[in-house]
Amino acid sequence: MRKQPWLKYTLICITIALAAICITLGYNTYIKTNLNLENNMVTHFIDVGQGDCILIQVNNKNLLIDSGTTDSRKKLIKYLKKNNIKKLDYVVATHPHEDHIGGMASVIKAFDIGMFYAPKATATSESFVDMILALRSKSIKINISAPTISLDLGPSTSCVMLSPNSTTYENVNNYSCVIKVSYKSSTYLFMGDAEELVEHELIKNGYDLKAQVLKVGHHGSKTSSSQEFLNIVSPEISIISCGFYNTYGHPNKGTLAKLKKTNSIVHRTDLDKDIVLISDGLKIKKN
Repeated sequence: MRKQPWLKYTLICITIALAAICITLGYNTYIKTNLNLENNMVTHFIDVGQGDCILIQVNNKNLLIDSGTTDSRKKLIKYLKKNNIKKLDYVVATHPHEDHIGGMASVIKAFDIGMFYAPKATATSESFVDMILALRSKSIKINISAPTISLDLGPSTSCVMLSPNSTTYENVNNYSCVIKVSYKSSTYLFMGDAEELVEHELIKNGYDLKAQVLKVGHHGSKTSSSQEFLNIVSPEISIISCGFYNTYGHPNKGTLAKLKKTNSIVHRTDLDKDIVLISDGLKIKKN
């Protein structure tokens, strides 16, 4: 039986729509590699679903902040290896929630680790136990993250922890290690899952919070990103790491509205997948 022209057209439209959905849902396996590291700082906001994972490369040094979810660990290891990572000079677990340390045991096993940092907060999750066992198996010490600790990322670069500022937070999110990184004139602020309580602490302590790039706290949740805080940071670019159609409703519409009010360009891993920013010390561009 001969197919009608309208039926052929319909089938073509369905095929195109399915392909678009697959790409949107993350079935696209493209990984950004072979980036220009010469005289640049390259910051990768790796798509790990509903979680956080950031790789910073500068001066032949590598800093990994968090490791995403357990489900994304294979993708993370593949991403790091595709970018020729053999050693991570510094690894920071911002706080012990699964969406931030789910892939940490795999990272520790797969790569040479220089120094490892985490807050003085524990968990009973399988991810946390696996991370501790992996660290012990390689005799890696846990350095407690705390304000004013500096990580040596080489010349023209500053990397300073600003938080946690307390050891008695009720909410584990607030133990998040907040980190500010500067490369020449380029500035970045990484908030982990720190909420408004921590934002107010940072303001009260008089830290220089102004940054061109903000890794938005707690996946764009309504519990973070107060307008006062955003006005002080005044980010030109804001990165939200969250999963596609996640059950938490991240990012919150109110948070997006506040970022818009701040005139910040927003990039999201649920929509953009892996996000890579390259700075020559003056200008920051999205790869």
